[in-house]
Amino acid sequence: MKRITVLLAEDHEIVREGLQQLLLAEKDIEVVGVAATGRDAVTLAKKFRPDVIVMDIAMPLLNGLEATRQVRKAIPGARVLILSAHSDDAYVEQATAIGAMGFLLKQTSSHVLSEAIRAVQKGNTFFSPSITKRLHNQKSPAGKPPLRKRVASLSSREMEVLQLIAEGEPNKQVASELGISIKTVEKHRQSLMKKLNIHDVAGLTRYAISEGIIENSVQLTIV
Repeated sequence: MKRITVLLAEDHEIVREGLQQLLLAEKDIEVVGVAATGRDAVTLAKKFRPDVIVMDIAMPLLNGLEATRQVRKAIPGARVLILSAHSDDAYVEQATAIGAMGFLLKQTSSHVLSEAIRAVQKGNTFFSPSITKRLHNQKSPAGKPPLRKRVASLSSREMEVLQLIAEGEPNKQVASELGISIKTVEKHRQSLMKKLNIHDVAGLTRYAISEGIIENSVQLTIV
């Protein structure tokens, strides 16, 4: 029997190891790689081409939603299952908009994760029951603009720059992380502020937190 290959992307080591141990008990599932950052997840997805990618949202350097967008661009047939502690409608909406096939809450029981992986591997969607119920009860009216319209207008590179700036990285470090010049970072920063109509780093950080690009704990001084 061919086993379902899985890539786990989760930044908290204890959670990552716990998920890996849970899946080791499943005879039809094989974890072929683990990633602690969104950037590593993109790299490993391209390397291993797993059947299913289990992707946390809140990860350093590159959040799970942007990592999913980049993976889907590089591998159009990639099947991504979002795993998150947060079930906000905006997160779910953006995840499905960029091609994720499921959204699972971390609070769900372990056997549900395996069930979700099997469903996604077969090409089906899978959502935690509470999310499924909410999606059913909250049909968006025709013509209603998406919650993440402004985020969607940003390029992948702009999203990377936004996250690093919001995480408190100076331009020099952002340039080093992304392998681009400081001048290019400054151009992306100017473009971000123009597109979002935000004119300072504190505003960019608040925006990144409100859009789920980084967690509240990243910048405790921003209120």
